[in-house]
Amino acid sequence: MTVTRLDAPRLRARAAELADLLIDAVDDGASLGFLAPLDRTVAEHWWKDRAEGVAAGRLAVWAAQDGDRVVGTVGLAFPDKPNSRHRAELVKLMVHRDARGKGLGRTLLTAAEESAVAAGVTLLHLDTETDSPAEHLYRTAGWTRAGVIPDYAASPAGVLRPTTLYYKHVAVG
Repeated sequence: MTVTRLDAPRLRARAAELADLLIDAVDDGASLGFLAPLDRTVAEHWWKDRAEGVAAGRLAVWAAQDGDRVVGTVGLAFPDKPNSRHRAELVKLMVHRDARGKGLGRTLLTAAEESAVAAGVTLLHLDTETDSPAEHLYRTAGWTRAGVIPDYAASPAGVLRPTTLYYKHVAVG
């Protein structure tokens, strides 16, 4: 299994595979901003739209591949405001159902954290559905729970669910 940072052209080229991954995650109940069933064209278009942010340096995206197949991804969103350049948001960490239980989520998380440090980021933050399996990953990776917001987002089934906010200091500023 390899984890590669995607530039804008490679992101566009892998958009169909990334769409398959996103659809799998949403179908499995992951709260990633989409409702089920997620249309393949919508998912692919969403990924292609991310290429602009990658090209501008506002977004970094990694893809995990098992052979030629994309089985995981994670992103870092960088703020554009001068007073917030020390932080980044961890976004869209997902692992295909067929690839779970092998440490890939932790590998992707580590890749993003290490890249953040290399970019001069000292603080990472994220939100994840409260009581989701992802919470275990973040807690065991040293992330700190900041609090819960009730009724934050609809699950893929359309039910309002709380989200838990986490943060992690990744370097001494």
